[in-house]
Amino acid sequence: QVQLVESGGGMVQAGGSLRLSCAASGIIFSANVMGWYRQAPGNERELVATITPGGILNFADSVKGRFTISRDNAKNTVYLQMNNLKPEDTADYYCNARRPAIGRTYWGRGTLVTVSS
Repeated sequence: QVQLVESGGGMVQAGGSLRLSCAASGIIFSANVMGWYRQAPGNERELVATITPGGILNFADSVKGRFTISRDNAKNTVYLQMNNLKPEDTADYYCNARRPAIGRTYWGRGTLVTVSS
């Protein structure tokens, strides 16, 4: 059974920082592209950041220079460090595991980040 469990969400003032974690089980973690997506009320889910098994990073333009993504294959965990948070970063943040070679994609249940002005 595949599980992606996010943690670290909460409420923070603009300019503050949060670190999200996603613990994965039931997958070969090191073989998956891991990512973070977010969805604000009334909006579609959008990419925030991804990291490949080889460590190649990709970020949405809106978070470049503020967010960073990392992974610890020994702990089956992916992180999203969010700095200089803005009210427009307020959303549910979802962990994603994707293994294109076998056409599998998995999602966590999300963690809420609220940034107040």
